[in-house]
Amino acid sequence: MSDKVNMTIDGVEIQGQAGQTILEAAEAAGIYIPRLCHMKGLTPFGSCRVCTVLVNGRPQAACTQPVSEGMVIESECDRVKQIRKDIIEMLFVEGNHFCMFCEKSGNCELQAMAYRFGITAPKYPYLYPDREVDASHPDVMIDHNRCILCARCVRASQELDGKHAFGFVGRGVHKRVAANGRGGLGSTPVAATDKAAESCPVGAILKKRVGYAIPIGKRKFDHQPIGSEIESAKE
Repeated sequence: MSDKVNMTIDGVEIQGQAGQTILEAAEAAGIYIPRLCHMKGLTPFGSCRVCTVLVNGRPQAACTQPVSEGMVIESECDRVKQIRKDIIEMLFVEGNHFCMFCEKSGNCELQAMAYRFGITAPKYPYLYPDREVDASHPDVMIDHNRCILCARCVRASQELDGKHAFGFVGRGVHKRVAANGRGGLGSTPVAATDKAAESCPVGAILKKRVGYAIPIGKRKFDHQPIGSEIESAKE
């Protein structure tokens, strides 16, 4: 029995492998589906919903939905684009993202996603939450103002570092990432070389004493849009 799975994405016929998610099959075919909480090597989480696609007309998270034979997927229709754009705009207004002052500018996936979708200013009102910065660790800091609750640091710490240094506390608008230590991040076993310290898609987790080591103008998304490395692979 073949493990090939036939499907279409935006009218293009592709083949995936049994057990793959939609996002994985699309990426293998050179089709980029936007994502923020997804990171290769980590268990799919499905929290950000930026990867939303329509599967046989119904919204699904591409990073968690397995492929199936005959699946009809829409990723670039107006409805899906608007869903993604609304989510990205809400992520900006729910935190305190000041890109012009952020060390992650040019390497930030949220910022790059906004550029890809042509977002210059969110249509929603800014909430300006009161959030703290934890700089108690000698080599790593957390700026909760920029956290988008993607759980990449939580999963990387558990699954790749084996340290369980991060976790979620609170619910609803009070939910946040917390360090697993009474003295804050400084009382955890986190190291600057950990995958958790490298996993953040925004500027919430930063390594100290390396700011602007790569100058603006030479950063990852300064010249090519996010996802271009996947799209160029099929050319």
